[in-house]
Amino acid sequence: MPRAPAPLYACLLGLCALVPSLPGLNICTSGSATSCEECLLIHPKCAWCFKEDFGSLRSVTSRCDLEANLVKNGCGGEFESPASSTRVLRSLPLSSKGSSPTSSDVIQMTPQQVALSLRPGDKTTFQLQVRQVEDYPVDLYYLMDLSLSMKDDLDSIRNLGTKLAEEMRKLTSNFRLGFGSFVDKNISPFSYTAPRYQTNPCIGYKLFPNCVPSFGFRHLLPLTDRVDSFNEEVRKQRVSRNRDAPEGGFDAILQAAVCKDYPSLALLGEKLAENNINLIFAVTKSHYMLYKNFTALIPGTTVEILHGDSKNIIQLIINAYNSIRSKVELSVWDQPEDLNLFFTATCQDGMSYPGQRKCEGLKIGDTASFEVSAEARSCPGKHAEHTFTLRPVGFRDSLEVGVTYSCRCGCSTGLEPDSARCSGNGTYVCGLCDCNPSYLGTRCECQEGESQSGYQNLCREAEGKPLCSGRGECSCNQCSCFESEFGKIYGAFCQCDNFSCARNRGVLCSGHGECHCGECKCHAGYIGDNCNCSTDISTCLAKDGQICSDRGHCVCGQCQCTEPGAFGETCEKCPTCPDACSTKRDCVECLLLHVGDPVDNQTCQNLCKDEVITWVDTIVKDDQEAALCFYKTAKDCVMMFAYTELPSGRANLTVLREPECGTAPNATTILLAVVGSILLIGIALLAIWKLLVTIHDRREFAKFQSERSRARYEMASNPLYRKPISTHTVDFTFNKFNKPYNGTVD
Repeated sequence: MPRAPAPLYACLLGLCALVPSLPGLNICTSGSATSCEECLLIHPKCAWCFKEDFGSLRSVTSRCDLEANLVKNGCGGEFESPASSTRVLRSLPLSSKGSSPTSSDVIQMTPQQVALSLRPGDKTTFQLQVRQVEDYPVDLYYLMDLSLSMKDDLDSIRNLGTKLAEEMRKLTSNFRLGFGSFVDKNISPFSYTAPRYQTNPCIGYKLFPNCVPSFGFRHLLPLTDRVDSFNEEVRKQRVSRNRDAPEGGFDAILQAAVCKDYPSLALLGEKLAENNINLIFAVTKSHYMLYKNFTALIPGTTVEILHGDSKNIIQLIINAYNSIRSKVELSVWDQPEDLNLFFTATCQDGMSYPGQRKCEGLKIGDTASFEVSAEARSCPGKHAEHTFTLRPVGFRDSLEVGVTYSCRCGCSTGLEPDSARCSGNGTYVCGLCDCNPSYLGTRCECQEGESQSGYQNLCREAEGKPLCSGRGECSCNQCSCFESEFGKIYGAFCQCDNFSCARNRGVLCSGHGECHCGECKCHAGYIGDNCNCSTDISTCLAKDGQICSDRGHCVCGQCQCTEPGAFGETCEKCPTCPDACSTKRDCVECLLLHVGDPVDNQTCQNLCKDEVITWVDTIVKDDQEAALCFYKTAKDCVMMFAYTELPSGRANLTVLREPECGTAPNATTILLAVVGSILLIGIALLAIWKLLVTIHDRREFAKFQSERSRARYEMASNPLYRKPISTHTVDFTFNKFNKPYNGTVD
């Protein structure tokens, strides 16, 4: 059914729940209920007084009001105000372990039956618990795709039953296996339907030329604890061939579950839940996301990735089983349309999760608790009794909840037709007369058309006043008020209305109240003739927490500064105002001046009349609420004191016994200190100069050494140096005694 309006409706109820507590606004009386049943529908806090002599002829006292108002107005205990309630009809304790092969006596959910009596708008709450018991029986039906692509998988699971039973018996002592298979829908275009493919759809397929005829679903082995029967049945199977991906998988699932054809996912999910079946899809990685999306449409479904050869099938089943057993999720069956349900889950961590009806991360034996609140939105026109069921997904256990509606008053059962209380002209019911046709009056004492002169005075508010205040007609001692386009005219003499009240900027009662008989009934937090004045002082609080900085008054949510020179939203600015330390200084100075007899000094008593004085030797400065003040005295001493404001309005002054005065400096010490400082500075400067000179010299020497190493000649080969002895050869030729000589002279 549609769920969207529920949150809005809940908000409206939340608003209505606050309305009766607002001063001057009563939704019960403003509802104009004319019967007990109408009163009960206005608000769950409204009650109807069925006392016969309740009220008086000269005043209108509503029989539909808050219980406290009815008692105050003299109704006593004669009123109808049913409340929603819960009764637990059957609650067997939770089991701790599966105790029989059929699990019929194993209780995993408590209570088992609850009865609710609901008044519209009034919630009632009940608790339920769910436990995953140890050694609970498990039935596993293995439904296998036998299309041609699964040939290698079929070879891998020949001995699946034995291995799977060994692993599952570690989890439960009661384990049964069943087996079924499918290929695809045996119609075109899903399968090969030509005559030549009827006996062997693999004809012409070179990779695997022989296979069995195509089929939709076959139930091959009922649930049994005989593992060898499962293995034997698996070994008999042969693959077949289809044209497309196995479209008949969902059809086979529904056939295996309830022997029905597959029309939709909705029906599949419904039938699986009805029969407490958890579905495990073991698919290859390429199809994982497709089947993962189906889990949102089929409750209790798990998807696991299957290896290409199905060798991980056992671990896959174990993982899926542990995943299923680790969570509990409530499902609702046959919820009535006019009923709202609110869930709060308390899981293993002990935390409450409003709006959640699922717990995860549970271990075998853990208990999940749920708080369920039920609320009727209205009274059903027919069938005043309904039944719905709460069931954990995949569990056999369930909680049956019966719902009845408190929409009729108990006093309505005692009808008195033609009652003497109604002058024999009407039916008396719940303190009122329901007059027969053509009869009028609170006791049906008048008849339409008869003379009204005897009842005229009963329609005047006072002698000399107009009939029905000039805003209605007098009929059988009762005023029938005129209708008005501005609002409602009401009252015993039509003297009241809901529109003739003071306005602020054109808004009736400033929008913060209700107009009642010419007077604004202000909502909580507002006062004034037109409800324009807020009583909220939070807007007047200064940063120090004081109202208007203690320099003014908070009027209608705004500060009116009374201290001369103060201004600002919270009167926090005041250049001419003395600070707190300045105002307390006069008291402290007087105490120091008359330290011998401050109590007897009248001046000090006047200055310190609002202070509580505490003398100390040392002021502790770690008090965050205390203000620390100090000033310089005439003797150049420093006087310190601290003050804190007390709730009584007085101040607590913590004052030093003696001002803190420094000693006179020693001239010799100062001189020696100055001379020593000069010497130290001079020595430091000389050391720095020496260090800089040394660094500079070392750098120059290093530079010289570097340039010398890069020279292109040695000292022994200086081009400017010549040896003292040299040999010169002269080439000449002369003839002496006709003998030739060349370069040598004898």
